[in-house]
Amino acid sequence: MTDMLDSERHRAASWFRQLRDEIVAAFEALEDSHSEGPFAEAGPGRFEVTETTRQSEDGSDAGGGLMSVMRGGRVFEKVGVNVSTVYGQLGEAAQKAMAARGVPGMDSDPRFWASGISLVAHMQNPHCPAVHMNTRMFWTPHAWWFGGGSDLNPCLEYAEDTAHFHARQEAHLAPHGAEWYPRLKAWADEYFYIPHRKRARGVGGIFMDDQNSGDWEADFALTQDIGRAFLPAFVPLVEKRRVQAFTEADKEAQLIHRGLYAEYNLVYDRGTKFGLATGHDANAVLMSLPPLAKWV
Repeated sequence: MTDMLDSERHRAASWFRQLRDEIVAAFEALEDSHSEGPFAEAGPGRFEVTETTRQSEDGSDAGGGLMSVMRGGRVFEKVGVNVSTVYGQLGEAAQKAMAARGVPGMDSDPRFWASGISLVAHMQNPHCPAVHMNTRMFWTPHAWWFGGGSDLNPCLEYAEDTAHFHARQEAHLAPHGAEWYPRLKAWADEYFYIPHRKRARGVGGIFMDDQNSGDWEADFALTQDIGRAFLPAFVPLVEKRRVQAFTEADKEAQLIHRGLYAEYNLVYDRGTKFGLATGHDANAVLMSLPPLAKWV
């Protein structure tokens, strides 16, 4: 399997980097075009790009990536778009977690390779929804799979915005079969639920994990369309809401909702736990946390 998937792994990592470049360019274009309304005087934001590294337990290099973060822009208060490719051997805790998910061979060969893109955007205007997106490929000598999705996290909900976000995702999944959108929507509803709050963290989206149909090309194509759905699902909402007037009460609601987002990512998010447990750059892993949040 190692030789068979060498080219596939390269293609996947290259795709995640390409998607990262497209999103960074689109977000900076939003900053450039926002020349009126709240926060226009701040000047257009730009991403600060930092190389990230992962070290194995013996201190040797084990891959890395790019952390791209914009702070204090006209449109985005904080947004991160990270891409990484890491590899090495899973530690004991990670091996047990993978074995519990049904990944074979963890007791005999715990090598792994993983690549993906991860994005979280926290907005200046509380009428603009926060958003999360990631897609990824994971490989071990005995298995491979894809995962990821995107979900919308507005503090002030608009039914038409939710409908648009879901409609774009459904349209991009449709070529793969009518069953995919309802399946991945239900998966997102379950995954992004916060048990201790007894509520979802947002208005949902699509999500999948451990996707291995046995047809690598089909699963990769599905993963690509999950990524391609993101910009047309999200950008029109920002363009519509970014100049909308807001009150102090609106901003208060935004800060409280961000607390909900932080709780989920620190307590339940599988990617956060995996990144910290496997020695990836902690700043990159915790990029998803909002710049300011509040609890009542």
